[in-house]
Amino acid sequence: MNAAAEQGTLRNDLIASIPSLRAFANSLCGQPALADDLVQETLVKAWTNLGSFTVGTNLKAWLFTILRNVYFSELRKRRREVEDGDGAFAARLSVHGEQLGHMHYEDLVEALGKLAPDQREAVILVGASGFSYEEAAEIAGCAIGTMKSRVNRARRRLADLLGLESDDEFGPDAGSRVLAAVEPPAGVP
Repeated sequence: MNAAAEQGTLRNDLIASIPSLRAFANSLCGQPALADDLVQETLVKAWTNLGSFTVGTNLKAWLFTILRNVYFSELRKRRREVEDGDGAFAARLSVHGEQLGHMHYEDLVEALGKLAPDQREAVILVGASGFSYEEAAEIAGCAIGTMKSRVNRARRRLADLLGLESDDEFGPDAGSRVLAAVEPPAGVP
């Protein structure tokens, strides 16, 4: 079978799998709209990575694995989100001055340039782009443990290059942190 016919067959098989994918997605999340989003994301990832699918193996199992991974990745992301329907948390946020922000950014860019290419790629994929270790490892074509190790070494090297000694040194300067930590008086949002 030639490549065009093979791709057409795979496309038809992908389309034929949509009802099963929707049922599985709905069973995972219990929300039809979210299930449709999961199926869409699964199909996009599958189509994008079609070259990694081995023809003759179980396409449905491959698609279900992608859908499951997408679901759990989204679930992990949502755990870090805070519900703020009434704006109470947003009202307590303070904006820090931008004077030093540009300089910190320039220092970070310079430090990133000094990292080994594999470490720079790893920390950008995981730290800046928000990919999970699994996704970043897949993108970089390495094992998950290798990706975790690269990110860890990159973070330690960045801390050294930037002269940071503890996690407390990330974010606003000490004076701004003190101001931001002060609770507003009762009745003031």
